[in-house]
Amino acid sequence: MSTPFPTSAAFADAAGPQLVEPETRRLNGAVREAYVPPFAPPVTHGSLADLPFDNAEAAPGTVVLSRRAGGDGPWQDVTAAGFAAEVQAVAKGLIAEGLVPGDRIAVMARTRYEWTLLDFAAWAAGLVTVPVYPTSSVFQTRWILQDSGAVALVTESAAQAAALGPELERLPDLRHLWVIEKGHLDRLAELGAGVDDQEVAVRRGVLVPDTLATVIYTSGTTGRPKGCVLTHGNFFAEVDNAIELLHPIFRAGMKEEVSVLLFLPMSHVFGRMVAIACVRARVRLGHAPSLKPQDLLPDLAEFRPTCLLAIPYMLEKIFNTARARAEEGGRLSSFDRAAAVARRYGEALEARQTGTGPGPSTSLKAARAFYDPLVYRRIRNAMGGRVRYAICGGSPLGRRLAAFYAGAGIEIFEGYGLTETTGASTVTPPLRPRLGTVGWPLPGTRIRVAADGEILLGGDHVLRGYWDPAAGGVVPAAPDGWLATGDIGELDDDGYLTITGRKKELLITAGGKSVAPAPMENWLRSHPLISQCMLLGDARPYVTALITLDQDGIAHWRRMNGKHPVPPELLVDDDELRAILQRALDEANRLVSRPESIRRFAVLPVDFTEEAGHLTPSMKLRREAIMRDFAREVEGLYPG
Repeated sequence: MSTPFPTSAAFADAAGPQLVEPETRRLNGAVREAYVPPFAPPVTHGSLADLPFDNAEAAPGTVVLSRRAGGDGPWQDVTAAGFAAEVQAVAKGLIAEGLVPGDRIAVMARTRYEWTLLDFAAWAAGLVTVPVYPTSSVFQTRWILQDSGAVALVTESAAQAAALGPELERLPDLRHLWVIEKGHLDRLAELGAGVDDQEVAVRRGVLVPDTLATVIYTSGTTGRPKGCVLTHGNFFAEVDNAIELLHPIFRAGMKEEVSVLLFLPMSHVFGRMVAIACVRARVRLGHAPSLKPQDLLPDLAEFRPTCLLAIPYMLEKIFNTARARAEEGGRLSSFDRAAAVARRYGEALEARQTGTGPGPSTSLKAARAFYDPLVYRRIRNAMGGRVRYAICGGSPLGRRLAAFYAGAGIEIFEGYGLTETTGASTVTPPLRPRLGTVGWPLPGTRIRVAADGEILLGGDHVLRGYWDPAAGGVVPAAPDGWLATGDIGELDDDGYLTITGRKKELLITAGGKSVAPAPMENWLRSHPLISQCMLLGDARPYVTALITLDQDGIAHWRRMNGKHPVPPELLVDDDELRAILQRALDEANRLVSRPESIRRFAVLPVDFTEEAGHLTPSMKLRREAIMRDFAREVEGLYPG
């Protein structure tokens, strides 16, 4: 049964489908399946390669991208016609260099304009793109290039290309190596001048939705990365339904220009999917290569996006930084009151939109109006001043922070998905948030919860299979139509999904208690003094935790308490710091039963980093590596 959603002024600005609630199925009294039918018709011909040229024909003068002049100069607009011309020129250069349809071309670069240009140029030439994280080690890069059989590699810098030099003899398929910062894309365009435009048209003309578009390698948290084979049709099923569902974010033609500044890695499916959605919907897209505040904040201030893509860590950092600045200015109590008001306001909005409450009271509206110029506007200004929406994924944001941002005037759309599902499989439905969940199925998606709690996914956005050259190509990943995600979760009565952990990460204590570590880890990670947290307890008598310190938070704490800077290793046993952390653990322990509570913890003198092998490029914990490298600290938590 389907029930229409209410409407709001924001969502009435752009035409969109009448939203419907999920169809659900129960087993033994519990909801085991949820499904939302697709909002967008399936694409039956053509490919992603057509998008720049379709845009150029339909709206040649519309600004579809903005790029930094010279890489770090002022923002320059790129029209649909201009982008199509660049795509055509680079595609002809790739053809001139002898690349043939089906060849794999790898791209190793940060988030920048050239990444999107290369994606569409490669597709226009009939090629398959293979992203490589720019932070990957030489060994990881070589393995991906070998496994994918890439014939060409584009790096951002000469240093990246030089680092791979000693490995080239092990890469017999790799025939071309181009460097963005050396102007090699311009040379490709010049080289392609002698290729007839019709050659690109012919190559585009033979592509269909089922044609392979990209091979994206997973982050490899539990072993060697796997190459996920995604087709043009997978992307169409994902982005077209996302555009229809979240039309105020992606639909051009609203009263206010809509724009997205992308700073998450283009090597990750989330960033690629949103970039494609922006081109598809003709939303002005910008790229920012760095997440460092000193680099990103000026980009946000100049670009002034209306929507951000974010991971929980970033939103936690913005909140904690704002709180720290308020404390340094002697306004901490005022900030905390404002935060409490925002959370209550966000929860009241949720209650009204879900029909469980009347909405914000008159006094709560007045309190929010009072604190808006003092606190909330400053947070919005830190994001560029025009941000109305944020799409958040990667891990659960948490109810408290989601309610705060909603109350501060930024609507958060949480989602859940995998590389294997071309990005999101669930998303917070407009006007119907349920804080603390990851929403309900993206239109066209089926969700099933197996008997052991594992989440299974189905839909046209699910990958064709895994890349396996030893098996002769692509090995099906979901032969029965259901992709086993390895994640554990549950569906509520209305079809909202809550993620509770990873199947392989469940801790089974010596007493037989099953503990999902992720919810507690996410809760503790939001503390301003904690950077990372990993729970332990598998086959142990009780649960413990390894904690790393947030250096910005620690520096602020020491300044505010008149403490002199000391080396990190001396903070491990600082009694005052441990007392603060113990209070945070005590608060988190109230969320769970006694057998699930954290009994002891150790503070590590170093943070978990990707460089040390403790985090994946998408910031997930490599638990086995952490257990190995901090074995002494782990054993110290279980004396005797």
